[in-house]
Amino acid sequence: MLQFKWPMSKISKSFIQAVKQIIARAQINAVSAVNQERVQMYWQIGRHIVEEEQQGKERADYGAYLIKSLAEELEKDFGSGFSIRQLETCRQFYNTFPNTHALRAQLNWTQYKLLLRLDDADKRTYYIEESCKNNWSSRQLERQINSQLYERLLLSNDKEKVLAVAKQEVEPESPKEIIKDPMVLEFLGLKPQAAYYEKNLESALITNMQSFLLELGNGFSFVARQKRIQIEDDEFFLDLVFYNRLLRCFVVIEIKTHKLTHQDLGQLQMYVNYYDRTVKLKDENPTIGILLCADKNNTMVEYALPEGNTQILASKYQLYLPKKEELEREFKKMIDHE
Repeated sequence: MLQFKWPMSKISKSFIQAVKQIIARAQINAVSAVNQERVQMYWQIGRHIVEEEQQGKERADYGAYLIKSLAEELEKDFGSGFSIRQLETCRQFYNTFPNTHALRAQLNWTQYKLLLRLDDADKRTYYIEESCKNNWSSRQLERQINSQLYERLLLSNDKEKVLAVAKQEVEPESPKEIIKDPMVLEFLGLKPQAAYYEKNLESALITNMQSFLLELGNGFSFVARQKRIQIEDDEFFLDLVFYNRLLRCFVVIEIKTHKLTHQDLGQLQMYVNYYDRTVKLKDENPTIGILLCADKNNTMVEYALPEGNTQILASKYQLYLPKKEELEREFKKMIDHE
């Protein structure tokens, strides 16, 4: 019996795409379900360990003996995934998150292990909220923790406001609540001592746009590079232009590989004024200008800009991850300045 074969061209592309989407969605849901089960498994193991330890609390070394014995038994049946170290992590997991209803479905076990390294409860809360809100991967969460995002935001904001914005309890009112100083651009792979031009740094940022958007923070969308504007017979080129949907405004970024000067601030102010008067819509907020510079004199910046300025910001960039000691020195400078 002859079978008639329909040509593939007769099958609707939208039909094929719909089926592909069903499969892709099912695969994502399956991975998510496995991750949730894994997190719950480790939490339950941790709970059982803690409860058993409490029953034998009259023996100071009972906890260590318990975990060692349990690891030996589990590894016989389930392999090396249940080592002493892993069981100790399960115990820490339960002690840190004793309420199973507080666990977030968006977070996997790798992300929770990263969060367990943080001793400060507020810091943990911040990274949990930001991870869930922005759908950070494990790698992105680790990068943000290593770049000390939370501490950098605290340099220009109080802890309560930083947490409130992260939890979406309030909308950011000022650019300083989102934009960081310093910005950390370690993902560019450039050596701090190397000589390079502004166009090289700009090109590197464009090449690594996804990482740069992560560093810029919430709500940023890329608009243009080397945006040409003309003022009478003179033409100018703006390094980078973004839009921030949370602040509802354009953000113009100028890159300077030297120490910031008052002339740089004046140039950026002109660009911001141009955008405010010719591009910005009536229902949008005033344009923000960011000078991304190799170094700056904060006092000079304050005197060069009008009092109460909220539109022009200077942010120093670093080509390496900040050390804890560096941020502590910055905190001390800020307190002494106040």
